[in-house]
Amino acid sequence: MRALISVSDKTGVVEFAKELESLGYEIVSTGGTFKLLKSRGVQAIKIDEITTFPECFDGRVKTLHPYVHGGILYRRDRDSHRVRAKELGIKSIDLVCVNLYPFKETIAKTNNFDEIIENIDIGGPTMIRSAAKNFNSVVVVTDIIDFNIVIDAIKNGKNSVEFRRDLMIKAYEHTATYDSIIANYMNKRFNDGFGEKQFIVGEKAFKTRYGENPHQQGALYEFNNFFTNNFKILKGEVSFNNINDINGAIKISSSFGKAPVVSIVKHANPCGFAIGKNTLDSYEKALKCDRVSAFGGVVAINGTLDKALATKINEIFIEVIIAANVDKEALMVFEKRKRIKIFTQNSKFLIQNHDEYDFKHVDGGFVYQNSDRVEDDEVKNSTCETSRVATKQEMSDMEIAVKISAFTKSNCIVYVKNSVMIAIGMGMTSRVDAAKSALQKAKEMGIDTNGCSMASEAFFPFRDSIDNAAKAGVKSIIEPGGSIRDNEVIDAANEHGMALYFTRKRHFLH
Repeated sequence: MRALISVSDKTGVVEFAKELESLGYEIVSTGGTFKLLKSRGVQAIKIDEITTFPECFDGRVKTLHPYVHGGILYRRDRDSHRVRAKELGIKSIDLVCVNLYPFKETIAKTNNFDEIIENIDIGGPTMIRSAAKNFNSVVVVTDIIDFNIVIDAIKNGKNSVEFRRDLMIKAYEHTATYDSIIANYMNKRFNDGFGEKQFIVGEKAFKTRYGENPHQQGALYEFNNFFTNNFKILKGEVSFNNINDINGAIKISSSFGKAPVVSIVKHANPCGFAIGKNTLDSYEKALKCDRVSAFGGVVAINGTLDKALATKINEIFIEVIIAANVDKEALMVFEKRKRIKIFTQNSKFLIQNHDEYDFKHVDGGFVYQNSDRVEDDEVKNSTCETSRVATKQEMSDMEIAVKISAFTKSNCIVYVKNSVMIAIGMGMTSRVDAAKSALQKAKEMGIDTNGCSMASEAFFPFRDSIDNAAKAGVKSIIEPGGSIRDNEVIDAANEHGMALYFTRKRHFLH
């Protein structure tokens, strides 16, 4: 039996090779892997001895040879293949262990195109694909975490076709991912990221309890190990809808740096938000915006879930808590609560991955775009269009309102007062209706809107929303501007003694 080992990541490869050797495998290897194995006492054979042809062109060509691929690919169950292999002097290669040149790591550390090109593996993917194709007879190993599993399978009679089939699937996933990263990089470098093909590759983090509804299956796939590294389940089982809501809640709560933000989200839309003296104060203030919608919602805490905050949250039914970190005493508060789910990022404050691109499935395909975000200086750089200028607190409230509106379904209107969201209207077909519904709910909740600030994620096409805002006591408004009736909107704000600011940047979310 022969094993061909050629790896870029050499973690654990010496031990793996020695185990194979003890099981009767003859080890064939290349380049740096060969040198390492020989130096550590493995009786490896250099690939040149198999191919009878030297590695050449700075290692660009070394395994692309019939003695290599013939040994991997010929079918052991066909007499004609076995006879032909013997005629050609081709010996079988029964195990292929390959991981690829570090292309992803290279593009992360350099923009040197010559270096990047040299880290595109050719022979490696070819060997992997060959071994995977012939999985009925060949073991293909592409992940160092599988070394012990493979040795155990060979030692203990578990090296079945089903076992090799699972490794085959993993191998094709590995090469497909590798090629996708290369293609996406080249399109980003030369086509602004929008080539003729777009590849979206995620690693499976975990299965969800079910999909959007119980009859649907679901799973979470991640980029750059984000959830593996930054998401820990402390209590309960995460569902598809939980992930969607948590995503919206984290985006809002993490947008204010180290501030003790608490946001409450229901069906991916915020129904409460506040920046108070601490997270307990923030939660109490956020809850006042819409206590009814908060029932069964998601609470995102940009800081610590401690015992005091946990005790307060436990007064009503909250389905999900996501906190930057969680005290043990806080967990004990929810010990008897079966339905609550608690997750943490194990960090000081909530964090985002800040994906560069965004996409959405539509029937028959997906739309793909650069990710939207509110820039740090967006509100600071907005222009005042009215005689009245906003106060410092109003500027702060407008920034909060802008960030909330950017992460909320359009059409959206957000009202903020003293760092607390007091009303929100979202997902409406009319901007006027969004503004009215928010104020109506605030009235039902007994919330005083006088002196608040208001944000719209897109321009006001008519002055009617400004007139309604004035009746509610709104003192400052921020919006993108850009309507053909901007002058009418500005005139209305001046008539009512309001401060009106234009950001010149729209934040639709559909």
